[in-house]
Amino acid sequence: MILNEKTQYIRGIELIREEIDSFKKYPYCLPAVKTLSTLDFHPRVTFIVGENGTGKSTLLEAIAIAFGFNPEGGTKNFTFSTNNTHSDLHKCIKLVKGFKRPEDGFFLRAESFYNVASNIDELDKSGLGNKIINSYGGRSLHAQSHGESFFATFINRFYGKGLYLLDEPEAALSPSRQMALISRIHDLVQKASQFIIATHSPIIMAYPDAIILQLKDTYELVEYTETEHYQITRQFLNNTERMLNILMQP
Repeated sequence: MILNEKTQYIRGIELIREEIDSFKKYPYCLPAVKTLSTLDFHPRVTFIVGENGTGKSTLLEAIAIAFGFNPEGGTKNFTFSTNNTHSDLHKCIKLVKGFKRPEDGFFLRAESFYNVASNIDELDKSGLGNKIINSYGGRSLHAQSHGESFFATFINRFYGKGLYLLDEPEAALSPSRQMALISRIHDLVQKASQFIIATHSPIIMAYPDAIILQLKDTYELVEYTETEHYQITRQFLNNTERMLNILMQP
């Protein structure tokens, strides 16, 4: 089954603006927040793209916490806290949910995935119950490269019928692995999954059954070839020598 507008897990979000004292303070001063009223998501894949500092990760974090995920990532079963740095934005976010509930879910954020891997190792040392790492391929995520551990999670831990929030999943992936991730996303979409992905990767955001929300001063619904990521990458690859000469001018 493939999700549609009636069966998707999160239909959108609303910012409860009257709960915010000042849009001059962090994180409410970020473009991702201060221009937000309502945001609708694609029933299968939504990409949120934009320049560094626009607030993409902060927004995705708020959505994840509001849905019940650990701020540092993982499934809803993870309760550890390494560094309490998340914002209070989730308190001002209202999720517009569909009538179906996901049977699986994961919040993957590149910057704190190390902490998730460490927590899995610590919990498995207790010797109680089945080892958690078996759900990730059976090999400690710390015994793999950063990219291998990411991909092991995508392949082994994502079961389908799930809500998957990915924050810059390309951070540890080679271009070929990013293409493989597109294939894995498609497999999971066929198994009633919904993705919301914050990314800079022009490869990953090429997945066609999706919408792209480009964030500058406000949100704009754009086509893939209209994104700055695609246009800049294409310009660089098609005119590499010229672009390098421009970049290295004294």
